[in-house]
Amino acid sequence: MDQAVAAVFDGYSGPLRQRLLDLRRLIYETAAVTDGVGALEETLKWGQVSYLTTASGSGTTVRIDRDTVSGRPAIYVNCKTDLLSRYRELYPEAFGYDGDRGVVVGDAPDQAALQHVIAMALTYHMNKKSAG
Repeated sequence: MDQAVAAVFDGYSGPLRQRLLDLRRLIYETAAVTDGVGALEETLKWGQVSYLTTASGSGTTVRIDRDTVSGRPAIYVNCKTDLLSRYRELYPEAFGYDGDRGVVVGDAPDQAALQHVIAMALTYHMNKKSAG
């Protein structure tokens, strides 16, 4: 883990840090089992820990941070995608939502649903190209 990324994780309280590290692990696990994604680049964007599909170009950036309203862990994607509307349609009750960019993760999230929304982000560009 990059020192700057580690410093961001170290800045969170213990329970929140662990939940965000769990999201990090799930992002990497999802990338590993999702065709076409490849290796991820972990970096900081807007002060948030971010995952880019730099090698494959398959997806949009996935960021993780604390939701500013609820204080819960959240996964953020580019607001110019249609991902949040698709997430809301597929999982209206599974998560909280932050506008057109964030999925707020509750205390006991549906892991399959969470992995699916991550996979959708990590393959966003690849799926957009194959649909068009």
